[in-house]
Amino acid sequence: MREQAMKEAGAIDFLAKFTDSEQFEKTFKEGMGLVEETANYLDGEGRIDARLLDRVGAIAYATESMRLTTRLMQMASWLLLQRAIATGEMNTEEALKEKHRINLTEIGRGHDLKGAEQLPDGLKKLVENSLRLLERIKTLDLMLNRTAENNDGEKPVSPVSVQLNMLERAFKVG
Repeated sequence: MREQAMKEAGAIDFLAKFTDSEQFEKTFKEGMGLVEETANYLDGEGRIDARLLDRVGAIAYATESMRLTTRLMQMASWLLLQRAIATGEMNTEEALKEKHRINLTEIGRGHDLKGAEQLPDGLKKLVENSLRLLERIKTLDLMLNRTAENNDGEKPVSPVSVQLNMLERAFKVG
């Protein structure tokens, strides 16, 4: 329904255009690669690293591993949902209905852990990479939500300012 109204009004469906972009493809590959890299680490070198920790360090390792895998699964779900739009498996309206199952806001760094200083460098690197990717995905998600809201009859926004904001957020470091 929304897509038909947008076509009739001559509007551009930013969500569909974004999911078909090189930027999305790069983010998708990075996210899925990080999932694979994490699985390989946790099933291989990470098991060895975990055995070297004392009890407090082992608890910190287990907790941080769970945080990491939860974060990655939420991000992968978001990326796969966007991919489903890009490949035509879902239309924008179906995807927006499914989006409520994905929570990107509560999977950040979390509180400091006792024994965190013992965490192996391999795990720390994966955590930091996932947090950087999460921030980029959250920015993209926010942009997509704003664009969807604006396409649903709210105050129009200049397409140029939308693009400038998107570029500024996508390349924001830190």
